[in-house]
Amino acid sequence: MTAQNLQLLYSKDEIARQIQRLGAEISRDYPDTEILLVCVLKGSFLFFADLVRAVTTPAVIDFVRLASYGSETQSSGLVEMRKDLEMPIKGRDVVIVEDIIDSGYTLESLYNRLIRREPRSLKICTLIDKSSRRKVPIQADYIGISMDDGFIIGYGLDYDEKYRNLPDIYLVQGL
Repeated sequence: MTAQNLQLLYSKDEIARQIQRLGAEISRDYPDTEILLVCVLKGSFLFFADLVRAVTTPAVIDFVRLASYGSETQSSGLVEMRKDLEMPIKGRDVVIVEDIIDSGYTLESLYNRLIRREPRSLKICTLIDKSSRRKVPIQADYIGISMDDGFIIGYGLDYDEKYRNLPDIYLVQGL
């Protein structure tokens, strides 16, 4: 992939503004209760770290890692849990933090696994929502940026495990 294949889509400043807004919304919705923020690894780690700092209500954190099988740019819908939560969630307010919702297969699988554990509430926060590509009926409660289509990299989002370190989000052209 070369610089000619990349088009700046969202600058680090725009991303930061959206994260501050999301942090304020989550803090507003949970003013007096501790929440459990769940990071979906690997792609969400940068977004998650910045969001945790933007949330002002008491919070604890945990991590999950899922694998979705398919081509490099498209999910098959088969989802495997590679790392489960370490904390119990029964009776807790839980917010799943995902970098991007595309087909929705991975998030739907995680949501259904967690809801069976009887949290008091279970919400979803995503930095990028591609609702036009949704294959299953799952929606985020907190959305940073909505976009139609296109393969993106940067700010934790990867192509073949590369480009996560880019501070901005780029549209990849020619894939």
